Amino acid sequence: MHEIKTLGWTISEWQSAYLKKEIQLETLKELVASIDHLDRAWITVATVDQIEQQIQVLNHLTQDAENLHKQFPLYGVPFAVKDNIDVAGFATTAACKALTVIAEKDAETVRLLKQAGAIVIGKTNLDQFATGLVGTRSPFGAVPNTFNSKYVSGGSSSGSASVVARGFVPFALGTDTAGSGRVPAAFNNIVGLKPTKGRFSNRGLIPACKSLDCISIFALTVADADLVAHQIEAYDALDSYSRKHPKNVPAHFSSKLKFAIPEKLNFFGDQQAEKAFQQTVQLLESLNAEITKIDFSDFDKLAAQLYQGSWVAERTAAVEDLLKSNPEAFDPTVLEIINNGEKYSAVDAYNAEYLKQDLARKIQAKLAEFDALIVPTAPTIYTIEQVQQHPIEYNAHFGTYTNFTNLADLSALALPAGFRADHLPFGITLIAPAWHDAALVHFGKAWQNYLALKLGALDKVQPLSSATLVSPHHIRVAVVGAHLTGMPLNFQLTTRDAVHIETTKTSKNYALYALNGTVPPKPGLARQQDGQSIIVELWDVPTARFGEFVAEIPTPLGMGNVELEDGRWVKGFICEPYGIDDAENISHFGGWRAYIQHRNSQAANTAN
Repeated sequence: MHEIKTLGWTISEWQSAYLKKEIQLETLKELVASIDHLDRAWITVATVDQIEQQIQVLNHLTQDAENLHKQFPLYGVPFAVKDNIDVAGFATTAACKALTVIAEKDAETVRLLKQAGAIVIGKTNLDQFATGLVGTRSPFGAVPNTFNSKYVSGGSSSGSASVVARGFVPFALGTDTAGSGRVPAAFNNIVGLKPTKGRFSNRGLIPACKSLDCISIFALTVADADLVAHQIEAYDALDSYSRKHPKNVPAHFSSKLKFAIPEKLNFFGDQQAEKAFQQTVQLLESLNAEITKIDFSDFDKLAAQLYQGSWVAERTAAVEDLLKSNPEAFDPTVLEIINNGEKYSAVDAYNAEYLKQDLARKIQAKLAEFDALIVPTAPTIYTIEQVQQHPIEYNAHFGTYTNFTNLADLSALALPAGFRADHLPFGITLIAPAWHDAALVHFGKAWQNYLALKLGALDKVQPLSSATLVSPHHIRVAVVGAHLTGMPLNFQLTTRDAVHIETTKTSKNYALYALNGTVPPKPGLARQQDGQSIIVELWDVPTARFGEFVAEIPTPLGMGNVELEDGRWVKGFICEPYGIDDAENISHFGGWRAYIQHRNSQAANTAN
């Protein structure tokens, strides 16, 4: 096996290397040639010919060779795909050796990633038919933990997590039904993004539980997971479970962080995991987060439904034909689980659906009071040998804080949170209502920057990142007066889930006026050549709430476009010319807040 010079690169490092011409697309051929085919994380490694075919397609799609990275946000970035997701030219086995049919088309998520310039370098191992959280239920072998090979890697997306943690690729696709996109992230010290159900298309995925499945993302950094998510988020009319973003949720958590944690936590006797979680909570409190313990009984009841109730029959339905024709093809533990689905009736299924809806509604109402629920991603970890001795019981332990998430229609982000005393990684998961993915990611980036842990199983620390992608579901608005933080009309933003992004200035082409007769007092911002920079706040307003916000703007004010000092243009408050005819020019104050302070000071002096 040759040395891999790209080992551990993040997406930005891949992008930089291509821009500086330190590597070329042909470097990917060297990468696949360097991978050990006996590595149990991989089921199939791409051949040199398969890499060449993808390179040719990418070159064919190229419209402007001088601006490759504008057309292709993931130009030449390698990624791996869990082997229950179709990649054209590869067999999709779902870790079942009886499945050998070569996929003719890419899954929709894979197609979108290739369209963005990314290149598949292989298919990864998994618990067969994505049934398990352990990473040991595969005829291709158990995938070991990347820190200690005696321990499990977590599953079912074991291979995808392993190849990311060891730096072969900066990101990989997994799936998550009961926690398969989160548990392996925790056990391998990487990020696991479990999106809102329906955010990414599932077309081209062999289902585990079709109504609950989510294609997920593993990455070394939250920033990379977020970039990938932006490439594959798209409504797919051909996927009956695909959903359109409602565009009515906040982009960030509240300024005063409010987190919930379970009132009673079960670590199954694992004192090291318990201590690691306690330390995480203490760290959050030191960062001024408000932590509230909540009754977790509804979450527990819902989590139990996934394997202990009739929901398991959905797994049976997914593999019904193979189960009848070739039961010998199944892993024994997977077969035992899937056969359990046969004992439930249609009446059981409907009753389970009603119970799910009742519990999900209660859970959603409880979480509405908080920015997120924080749980240990997994309450403990076991060796491969221990799991083999107790395959179903110990697997169930891993799902204690994950199984309920998709049933309750929640979004989640698994984050590294340090290391236990035995040097195994420990992870937490933030869980929020559906479509709060962006808020989770925003916090996750800050969390990773603050902890500055090493990435995956690599001897490398994440570089600080302040880059924030512009949300496609929010409209950035510059406010200059009564809508500023702490001002009388700020509630018109906060009650619509708008969040403060930054404080900055306009370009030097503006003047600020104090308008006459306005209650509460308001300024007017006017563009003029001999102006100056004026302080503004930028707020991200959910797109679906923007119209009602604008409807409250009184004459002579309006919503237009405002130029910022760094050249950006955003929506912002502007004033009709007639409104400033008799107004006082207060530009020399540099902003509305300074003017108000001056006015209040004058009033106080007059009163004295």
